[in-house]
Amino acid sequence: MTDISVRLLSVATATPDHVIDQDQAAAITAAAFGGKVFRTEDILSLFANTGIRTRKAVRPLEWFTTPRPWEERNAVYLEEAETLWLAVARDALAKAGVDAGEVGAVVTVSTTGVATPSLEARAGPKLGLSPTALRTPVFGLGCAGGVSGLSLAARLAQARPGKAVLLVVVELCTLSVRPDEGSKTNVVATALFGDGAAACVLRAGEGTGRPIGAVGEHTWPQTLEIMGWRVDPAGLGVVLDANLPKFVERRFAEAATSFHADGGPALTEVTRFVCHPGGAKVLPALEAALGLGLGALDIERDVLSEVGNMSAPTVFFVLERVLAADPGGRLVLAALGPGFTASFVTLEAPDA
Repeated sequence: MTDISVRLLSVATATPDHVIDQDQAAAITAAAFGGKVFRTEDILSLFANTGIRTRKAVRPLEWFTTPRPWEERNAVYLEEAETLWLAVARDALAKAGVDAGEVGAVVTVSTTGVATPSLEARAGPKLGLSPTALRTPVFGLGCAGGVSGLSLAARLAQARPGKAVLLVVVELCTLSVRPDEGSKTNVVATALFGDGAAACVLRAGEGTGRPIGAVGEHTWPQTLEIMGWRVDPAGLGVVLDANLPKFVERRFAEAATSFHADGGPALTEVTRFVCHPGGAKVLPALEAALGLGLGALDIERDVLSEVGNMSAPTVFFVLERVLAADPGGRLVLAALGPGFTASFVTLEAPDA
């Protein structure tokens, strides 16, 4: 971003109304799967060690105890994802002082359901988007989708100076919970995932807001099996390698190094990393890889505790709190997703 500064005008977040208490979820999961893929006591320990107290979901906890066909789960996705899309988009636009009709492009990131027409086509008229706004729906980026989506939105803003660009990220991860599937991966997903949405407004040109600096990605070869979806007759099922935290601790530093080589800041030039909190074991792995002190990613732990891992939107829940704390200096957003890929976006100091 060199010719005209692209500025982040606002960040907004939203969650659905239903609260999942981690202890209740643990008891239900232990009753369903105890003695099958894990011992009951191991399931209870797994839930207790996630660092999560509560999560938000589009349906009450009891709904998830009954197997649901893909058609029903995706129908819930279409209904609830549109509701969250509208709510968080309106909030972000209001915070930015931008009318929906001024938006020149909209990026929608979502990987937890299938919507064709895509979510912004369904919700855009209700929001008041111009019929000439460029639409870019993005699928398949998983937990990295928020950071990669922000990078894409910044490039669209750069291409259309003066036009506001709206980024909306919606993930309903709980709809991938499979009470019919007695696998270790499914139990782990049941312990981690929540639902949520985030939105940002950007614009290239003069104004307030943090300028967006260098952006980048790093994809490791032959790592397709670390994270993603599989598809079977019941719909989407989680692919999640148990060795992910060890991989992050060993290999994330090389992604940060390649980002610096491509124009990103060196580790010593970053005031604070703003990381997607994938899980309680991933956070210390990130701290070790980045040379941060244990516990440095404190806001990430707080977000994980309160809302769990919502995939792509989660990093913006962290960013919202970091910005409220007004740290100054340079921030770098970082997230990991299917590919296996690390995504980075730099937010320069407010007065840069």
